[in-house]
Amino acid sequence: MGKITDLLGRPLAISIELWPPRSPKAEEHLEAALVELLELRPAFTSITYGAGGSTRDRTHELVVQLQAEGRTVPMAHLVCAAHTRAELHDILVRYRDAGIENVLALRGDVPLGSEEELTPGELTYAIELARLAKEVGDFCVAVAAHPGGHPDSASLEEDLDHLARKLGSADFAITQFLFRSDDYRRLRDGLASRGVTKPLVPGIQPITNPRSVARMSEMSGHPVPPEVADRVAAAGDDPAEVRKIGVEMATSLCEELVADGVPGLHFYTMNQSAATIEICANLGIRPGAPR
Repeated sequence: MGKITDLLGRPLAISIELWPPRSPKAEEHLEAALVELLELRPAFTSITYGAGGSTRDRTHELVVQLQAEGRTVPMAHLVCAAHTRAELHDILVRYRDAGIENVLALRGDVPLGSEEELTPGELTYAIELARLAKEVGDFCVAVAAHPGGHPDSASLEEDLDHLARKLGSADFAITQFLFRSDDYRRLRDGLASRGVTKPLVPGIQPITNPRSVARMSEMSGHPVPPEVADRVAAAGDDPAEVRKIGVEMATSLCEELVADGVPGLHFYTMNQSAATIEICANLGIRPGAPR
């Protein structure tokens, strides 16, 4: 269906992230959300993957399903954690043979409190997985970028050095969710100063409930910016007001990023459609409208 790098850079190109359903009810919910989200005509749809293969089969099935249906270009997540090199090789071969052209190479983390005895994995870093994917097939490979720096990096500059090396073996990067356009520009300009100009797609995840701030901080390894946390706190415990503020902030951020010439906007949907559709409508992207 095409490589993602050929789809980026179009006016208001958007993409979405989903995770595989774990139950029949979740599958129904995902399908309903997917029908609505695909009306936005996303450039691609990425499907997450649990370390240790906890969603391995579900991820593969959903990616192949989307490929067969032709409704969107799918991108399969793949992680180093808890896998041997041979296992990762075999997974990539399966994707290659199914006609999948796009993968996101991640280090991943062994799940805490897992009942299984999971090893860290034979590949340590995402750059190794990116290189393996290129060896196995003609994949378009994405890697992750961290607006606040990876928690394991000693400094932002060290993290930029590592990201530049990753992009030497990959085709583009997607950031974790960010809240400030300045953080995106720092990443982009830092890469450019290192001679790297491959596409860098900003990740967007609106705050939609009062518990989101703490959860987002935990997920990213960095605190949510004070100005964002303060605006959410001002809404108190009113979920509707928090959601309204979250959509407003995400819309403003997207407008700044689009004005700055980003190659696309990547929405972390949490398998929900409403907030992403509302933000896109604010940007002039409406379901079913010609693109």
